[in-house]
Amino acid sequence: MSLSKPEVKLFGKWSYSTVEVKDLSLKDYISVSQDHAQYLPHSAGRYNAKRFRKQHCPIVERLVNSMMMHGRNNGKKLLAVRIVKQAFELIHIMTKENPIQVLVDAVQNGGPREDSTRIGTAGVVRRQAVDVSPLRRVNVAVYLICMGAREASFRTIKSLAECLADEIINCAKLSPNSYAIKKKDEVERVSKANR
Repeated sequence: MSLSKPEVKLFGKWSYSTVEVKDLSLKDYISVSQDHAQYLPHSAGRYNAKRFRKQHCPIVERLVNSMMMHGRNNGKKLLAVRIVKQAFELIHIMTKENPIQVLVDAVQNGGPREDSTRIGTAGVVRRQAVDVSPLRRVNVAVYLICMGAREASFRTIKSLAECLADEIINCAKLSPNSYAIKKKDEVERVSKANR
């Protein structure tokens, strides 16, 4: 008699099986496959020990890690997990979709595709437009989503979970109300001028 393994669902609710990464270039850098499925986004994996290992870190856990920012929140991963869990509940209520899929869409939309770098020769500094690598696109998208949520909830009645849910939904819909989309457009506009 063979025992079938139960399907691993995030927080015991959200399935990974239906989630797909539509952007081909980001497929290897957004980890949502069954191999990376987890019940809780808290694996205590050493994803920073080696270069490029963080691309194998599940995307929900990367969001959780990014939420633990600014001195007073450093190391409070259980708090970050709870915030993300509440945000996912809100996303499901508002969109009626799998919140993991909404997050994946938001990360695909949130990272700039073109940036500008400083090139200095003999004291003359000018900006040069460059393409952004897929891993950096994912890193910046996760960072901007968390930054937008944190700024929106600061000194307001809205909780961080509500702001995070709004930010992820707006970013997934490419809404101009999203902090990440605004920043991405600004970066791409500057780099277009520096081509």
